[in-house]
Amino acid sequence: MKQLAFFLALGSTASALELTPDNWDAETQGKTVFIKFFAPWCGHCKAMAKDWETLMGDFAGSATQLVAEVDCTAAGEDLCSMYGVEGFPTIKYGDPSDLQDYQGPREYDELKAFADENLKPICSVDNIDLCEGEKKELIENYLKMSEEELEKLLSEKEQEIADLEQNFEVEMEKLQETYEGLQQEMEATQREVKASGLSMMKSILKSKDASESK
Repeated sequence: MKQLAFFLALGSTASALELTPDNWDAETQGKTVFIKFFAPWCGHCKAMAKDWETLMGDFAGSATQLVAEVDCTAAGEDLCSMYGVEGFPTIKYGDPSDLQDYQGPREYDELKAFADENLKPICSVDNIDLCEGEKKELIENYLKMSEEELEKLLSEKEQEIADLEQNFEVEMEKLQETYEGLQQEMEATQREVKASGLSMMKSILKSKDASESK
């Protein structure tokens, strides 16, 4: 039994695939993916580690499906930043260029059922025959553009996002200043009201109540 457990564990480990910026494109191209972004010290990550290793083994060798993981504390750190990972584990799925957040259960049976249902070839640049409507037209238009035109358009879109983020920060600073100003005004007014004899009024009212009750 010990030998069997050893070989099962060995097989699971051998099928595990850790993604990094160096192998991301080669491993994910043309595939629908299910990716776990994790940190080795994370308790929840440790709790689901065996189930995830088993799931990776289930899909190992598939030409159209990929279950893998990214260590956000090691070589995969840049990928975690790129995909906006803020907590661990974060699980994402779908087209590698348009990953969606997975919010479901993290036990093996549920993960396997989700993967079986969702890790299917989907509309993408590599599977344009599966596309239709506006998305297919958009991809075709991008494919017709030169590399220079795409780079220019991408730069413009990224600048648009950067401008929005900068504007957000500026407006948040204004709100913070307004909040601090209102808080200071409130505290100053409270001090004035208290200094006008508030405590004395309470004390006298309490004294009158006590006298009337006798």
